[in-house]
Order: sequence, then C-alpha cells, then structure tokens
Amino acid sequence: SECGADFLGFVFVDRVRRQLQPDEAAQIINEYRSSTQVSKSTKLVGLFRNQSIDFVNQTAAKTNLDFVQLCGEENSDYISRLNLPIFRQIRVKDGTKPNDLYKTVESHLNAGHRVVLDRFDIDTPGGSGRSFNWSAAEGVAEQNNVLLAGGLKSENVQAAISQLAPWGVDVSSGVETDGIKDPKLIKTFIETVRAI
Repeated sequence: SECGADFLGFVFVDRVRRQLQPDEAAQIINEYRSSTQVSKSTKLVGLFRNQSIDFVNQTAAKTNLDFVQLCGEENSDYISRLNLPIFRQIRVKDGTKPNDLYKTVESHLNAGHRVVLDRFDIDTPGGSGRSFNWSAAEGVAEQNNVLLAGGLKSENVQAAISQLAPWGVDVSSGVETDGIKDPKLIKTFIETVRAI
C-alpha cells in the first residue's frame, strides 16, 4: 500500500501456498490499518473458493475486509447471501472466444460485481504465474470494473495494458522472490503501471 496499491488481497482459499487463517489475517490487517504510512483509500480483498457462506461472512467481518473475491464455482444464490461487494474471478481457458468471454463478464457486471480475468489452470485456482492468451480479452478488459490477472509482472504489464486497456491489473507471483512478496518488485510493478 505504501507504493500506491488500490487493493490488497488476502488469500483464504483452502490448501494453497498463500493461504492465511482468519486469526492470522486479522492480526496482519489490524497492524496494517493502524499504521500511519498506509493509504486509507486502499481496499482489502479476501479471496475464497467454494467455502461455506458462514465462513466467508465471518472471516470478512473478523478481518474487516472491504470486498470478497470468489475464485470457485459459487452460484448467484451463494453470492446473494454474502455481506460484501464481490470480485468474481473468471478463469480464461485456452481457445476462449472474445464474444463468449464478453457475455460471461457482462452478466457479472450487470449483477453489480467486479471481475478478475485470470488464466484457467487445472492445478491451481489462481496465482500460477502464467498468462492467458490476451487476445481472448480484447474488447472485454477495458470495461469498468474488470481487472486483468495471470502472469503479470513488471516486464509484461505495460504490453498487457497497451493491448487490453483494463480497468486495473492484479499481481501476485509476479512480485515474489522465492515465493515471498518482494517490496522492491512490488514498487517497480506499481511504478510501471502508474507510468502508463
């Protein structure tokens, strides 16, 4: 956040490398929010995948999140029972046609959700560090409230933004060194994005 991030993500998805427990995240977030160096406009997002509605709502309340990002197959009934605004991850498969992706994205935007376009990977729900074929998102990503994710890093984010003009970008593994968030890489990534 010190570098100018608009959103910070906290992963609660079961059995992934970056998974946090609610108590652990609450402590981190409390320390973060009490810091005088952080931007009060930075929003906090919790990532979940096919977890119980009670768990999501309780975790969001306990950790004082601003948004919930859904990374699984949660349906509209599930979503309607959540207490926070939604980021809906859409995993883009190889061979996805822009028109099909547009329809999917449009349905979520019309429901009032924000959208994160990420690469489909059979082995992981996100954070694989691999990009999808950006041509599938042409004419889609520039819509308001659509973030581009998947394999972004300082070396390719300018090309991604130039090609797709997304509302925003999402990075995770692209700012890590040996699996740990690297403040220098985060700063470089954000500076690269802000310079465009």
